[in-house]
Amino acid sequence: MAEEGEDGQEKTEEPSQRKIEKAREDGKVLSSKEMFVFTNISMALVTMLAFFLVARHFLFEWADLFVFEGDGHLNDLPAIKTQYALWFFLKMSLLAGTPIFLATIGTQLAVGGINFAPKAMSFKGSKLNPIKGMKNIISVKSLVELGKAVLKVSLLMGASSYIIYLYMPQILQMSGGSLSSALSQLQEIIPLLLIASLIALATIAALDYFWQRHQHMDSLKMSRQEQKDEYKQTEGSPEVKQKIRQKQIQASMAASEQRKSVENVSNATAIITNPTHFAVALRYIVGEPGAPEVIAMGRGKVAHDIIEAGKENHITVYRSPLLARALFFTSNIGQEISDRLYNAVAVALAYIYRIDKGETVEEPVIDLPEDMRFNENGQIIKGAE
Repeated sequence: MAEEGEDGQEKTEEPSQRKIEKAREDGKVLSSKEMFVFTNISMALVTMLAFFLVARHFLFEWADLFVFEGDGHLNDLPAIKTQYALWFFLKMSLLAGTPIFLATIGTQLAVGGINFAPKAMSFKGSKLNPIKGMKNIISVKSLVELGKAVLKVSLLMGASSYIIYLYMPQILQMSGGSLSSALSQLQEIIPLLLIASLIALATIAALDYFWQRHQHMDSLKMSRQEQKDEYKQTEGSPEVKQKIRQKQIQASMAASEQRKSVENVSNATAIITNPTHFAVALRYIVGEPGAPEVIAMGRGKVAHDIIEAGKENHITVYRSPLLARALFFTSNIGQEISDRLYNAVAVALAYIYRIDKGETVEEPVIDLPEDMRFNENGQIIKGAE
C-alpha cells in the first residue's frame, strides 16, 4: 500500500526534479553500505597485492629502523629512530589509506553523488523520540537489514565452502606433504577464496543498491495534490497563467493591428502626438454624424511611422502629450473616441482647423478629467503636464 501524504492522499506519483533537489538539500541522497563494503575490501586487496609486489623495498626500510651505527651520540639515537619510525608509519598509512579513501569517494559519486547539506547536521528533537525509535527497530527496513545480514553470511560461507570442497583432496594431503608443497597449494587456494568472496560481496552490493534506490525513490513519491501545489509554486496557478497568456496574445494582436493601421493615416484629419512616443490619427468630417474615429495609433516605432506618414500626406501633427496618451489608452482602432474625451478633442480639432486655414491663433489649453490623465505606462497621474 502506498504511503499517505499530509493531505491524506496516497503518494503514487513519481517525484519531480524539484522534490529530488529539495531532498538533497535536506541531506537525503541515495547511498548503499554494501557497495562501500565491496569497493573498500576490493581496494584493500588490490593495495595489499601492490605492497607484496614492492615488499622488498619496504622491508629494507623497516630493517633500517633496527640498525644502530656507531657515529653520533648514543643519546640521540632514540629520538632519531623514533622520528624515522613515525615517518615510516605515516607513509605506509597514507599509501594504504589513500586508495581506500578514493574508493569510498568514487563509490558515493557513482551511487548518489557527493552532497553537502548543512540541514542534515542540524539537531532534530524527533530523533530522540523513544516511540519513533521503537518503530524503527520493528519495521520493514530493519527486517530487510536482517535479511541482508543473513544473505551475506550465507553467500560468503557458501562461496568459501564451495572452493574448499573443490580443493578438499589437496587440503587433506597437505598434512603429509612438505611445507613448500603446502604453501604452493595455499597460493592457489587463497586467491580463489578471495575471488569467490568478492563475487558474493558484489552480488550483495548489487542487490542492496537496487533496493536502496527503490526505497529512496519510494520515499520521495508525491501525491497528486503535492504535485499541483508544487506546480503552482514553481510555475504559477494555471488560471493566472491563462490570463497572462491571453493578455500576451491580446497585446500581440494589438501591436499587429497598430502596425497595419499606418496604412490608414492618409485618411486622417489630424494626428495627436506625445510628441514621438505616442501618436493617434483621428478622422472627423464636419457635418457627418458620430464622434471622431481613431483610424491609426501606436507607440515607439509605430508612432514614428504614423507621424512620417502624416507629414507625407500633409496632415497636421498636433503635440499634446496628455491627450495623446488618453486617446491611446482608452481607444481602439476603427472605433469612436471615449465620450469622456469629446470636449478635449473638440478643442484640439477646432484649433487644428483654424491652423489649417492659415489663421494665427493661440494654442489652447487642453483640459482632461482627472481619471483620463495617464503616464507612459498607462497609469493614472495627478495634475497636468
